[in-house]
Amino acid sequence: MRSRRTTLAVPGSNPRFIEKAQGLPADEIFLDLEDAVAPSAKEGARKTVVAALNDGDWTGKTRVVRINDLETHWAYRDVIEVVEGAGANLDAIMLPKASDATHVQWLDRLLTQIEKATGLEPGRIGIEAQIEDAKGMVNVDAIAASSPRLEALVFGPGDLMASINMRTLVVGEQPPGYTEGDAYHYILMRILMAARANDLQAIDGPYFNVRDVDAFTRVAKRSAALGFDGKWVLHPAQIDAGNAVFSPSQEDYDHAELILDAYEHYVTVEGRGAATLGDEMIDEASRKMALVVAAKGRAAGMARTKRFDAPAT
Repeated sequence: MRSRRTTLAVPGSNPRFIEKAQGLPADEIFLDLEDAVAPSAKEGARKTVVAALNDGDWTGKTRVVRINDLETHWAYRDVIEVVEGAGANLDAIMLPKASDATHVQWLDRLLTQIEKATGLEPGRIGIEAQIEDAKGMVNVDAIAASSPRLEALVFGPGDLMASINMRTLVVGEQPPGYTEGDAYHYILMRILMAARANDLQAIDGPYFNVRDVDAFTRVAKRSAALGFDGKWVLHPAQIDAGNAVFSPSQEDYDHAELILDAYEHYVTVEGRGAATLGDEMIDEASRKMALVVAAKGRAAGMARTKRFDAPAT
C-alpha cells in the first residue's frame, strides 16, 4: 500500500501552490478540480494539472487528481483530459461524493477504456472514493467492494455533516451541545470496517482551522488511535503533525520488528507456537498486531535501532 499519512489538498487552478507542494513532505498530493476550483476556472485547471503532473518533480509522493462529482457535467471530461494527457504520471483518481457502488464502477470502466486506447497499463491507476453523504455511508460496504482499482476510502466530513443536518459550522470539530462522547465515532468506525474488510486504506477528512495545529493534532490522534492510515491536510503547517501522528513511535516500531523476528525464530527454529520476548508472551496474535505497526513504520521510512538476538541453544 502507498503511504498516505498526510494527503495534501492543492487547488488545481493555482500553479504557485502546485509548485510549492512538490517540495513539501506530504505523502500524497491531490490536485483538486472540484471544490477548490471556481466553475469558471475548471476547464483551465485541467490543463494546469496535466502540465504539473508531466513537468513537476513529484519524487516520493503519491500523485492524485480529484475530479468533479458525477452529478456535474465536468466529471467525464476531467477523467478523459487528465488521463489522456498525464496518465503515465498519475497514481490515482479521487472520486468525490461516492454514494453508490456504480459510481466507482463507472470510473473504473472509463479508466480502462482510456488506458487501452492510449497504451497505458490497464488497471494501474487507482481510485480513492470519498464517503460524503448519508447514502454513501449506508452503501459503504458495497462501495468498498466495487472495484479492484479501489485503494482507499476517504471521509468527507463537511458534506456528510450537511447531509445529516449536523448542527455545526466547524468542519472536524464536535457539534455544539454534544457532550456524550465523539459524534464521529460511528462514522469513522463504519468507514474503517468497510475499508479493512476489503484490504483498503482509510483516510480521515480535513480539519478546517488550519492554523490551530494543536487542535488538528488532537483530532488526528482520534482517528489514528482507531486505526486510520492518514488524514487530509489543508495547509503546510499541518503536515509534520500529521506525519508524526500516523507514524509509530521509534520505540513501538522497534518493538514490533523485534516481535516479528522473535516469533519467526521460535516458530521456525524451535518449533514453538508461543514464546516470550523479555517478560512478554508472544504468539500468532502478537505477530499480526506487530505486522500492522511494522508496516506503518516501514512505509514512513523508519530505520530500526534494535536487533533481535536469538538465545543460545
